[in-house]
Amino acid sequence: MSEKYKIPGWNHTPDAPIQVSPFFIWPLRPKNMIIWICQRWLGLTENAILIFVCLITWHWFQPPLETTKTLGFGWIAGIWLRNIILMTLVAGSLHWFFHRRKVQGHKLKYDMRELSQKGRQFSFGNQVKDNAFWTLCSGVGVWTIYEVLMFWAMGNGWAPVLFFGSNPVWFILLFLLTPVWISLHFYWIHRALHWDPLYKIAHALHHRNVNVGPWSGLSMHPVEHIMFFSSILIHFIVPVHPLHILFHMQHQSLTAATSHTGFENLLVRDKKQLALGTFHHQMHHRYFEVNYGNLEMPWDKWFGSFHDGTLKSHQQLKRNRQKRID
Repeated sequence: MSEKYKIPGWNHTPDAPIQVSPFFIWPLRPKNMIIWICQRWLGLTENAILIFVCLITWHWFQPPLETTKTLGFGWIAGIWLRNIILMTLVAGSLHWFFHRRKVQGHKLKYDMRELSQKGRQFSFGNQVKDNAFWTLCSGVGVWTIYEVLMFWAMGNGWAPVLFFGSNPVWFILLFLLTPVWISLHFYWIHRALHWDPLYKIAHALHHRNVNVGPWSGLSMHPVEHIMFFSSILIHFIVPVHPLHILFHMQHQSLTAATSHTGFENLLVRDKKQLALGTFHHQMHHRYFEVNYGNLEMPWDKWFGSFHDGTLKSHQQLKRNRQKRID
């Protein structure tokens, strides 16, 4: 993108305009839709890695439904410990790589500023400690409670269970559709959290982070965590396998860390290898009233809150702000 068309104040901006899912752009272009799916599911992508992680989790670290039928300290503590380790490995390693050791320097880093070492707005007066505390205590705690609820309900027959043999096509499609459902749910939950009473009670904690790092993604008030993870409750109606529950919950929690790295991509020998932090959401943290959702569904475009990363879109944002002041 030409320098004169870039938004001022950023160290790095990706190609613009930012595009939403081609499944919601008319006229439909099948080629673009196939490319969109391939970019998100094939090769070294977040979704492909998550499929691998949830398969490993299911095979070695998941209690069977016969066990989860009865609430017990052992298996519940095991799920909590598993989630603590997963979150620490993902957020911790990304923080160490990008922000502590600065292996990539400022290449593809959106905001030139460092994460805050001081600040009265943060718990413990430090951004990273604040973020890690709310992520590991409240975030992993609520994540674990929702998983325990679903596995307990499935074990008792109160939530329907789907097996691969009964409908293999739908079994696979559920993985593809999960991020779309999460996107739909996230937009409306997020808009609700920007309602002034809820914002003051809960969401203001997440917005302490104007400049974000991997630990920022799941750094939320417990009320927000309860709302954020509630997308999983659809499976009291829509039958799934426990594997889908793992993918759903790990997608919401672990991609919260990857999407808040503050970097567009992981570079290996100066080549982009793994798409990470989204500029689309990074702008929400700085500008506040744009980009409430994500790119899987174009709610922001439909409701006039989409910032596509262009100077034109940025000027419109400033005009909207001026109208409110006037």
